Amino acid sequence: MHYKRSDKIAAFIHEEVSKMLLSELKDPALGFITVTKVRVSDDIRHAKIYYSVLGGEEKKTKSAGALDRATGHIRTELGHRLKIRFVPSIMFIYDDSTEYADHIEHLLKKIKSN
Repeated sequence: MHYKRSDKIAAFIHEEVSKMLLSELKDPALGFITVTKVRVSDDIRHAKIYYSVLGGEEKKTKSAGALDRATGHIRTELGHRLKIRFVPSIMFIYDDSTEYADHIEHLLKKIKSN
């Protein structure tokens, strides 16, 4: 099977950012964050890191702010770990697919009970 270079870098970023969020970043505003997927452009210039947060709206807002503050540090750390000439710019995007799936499941149960 043939993998693009951007896919390999996306997998590496997924693993490393997950480690950083779990054990290295000490911001108390960070909630329980899970990196759900990473998309890297084919030219390796941009990376979108999708994440979900356990908790309500307040936790999501605080976690988004903490991620914004940590973006520069995370990109710098990725530069040390990736060992490539150009480190992609990173952008954190909230992934609401889990909430959407829960909503659909709730609707289906409601339909089934009627």
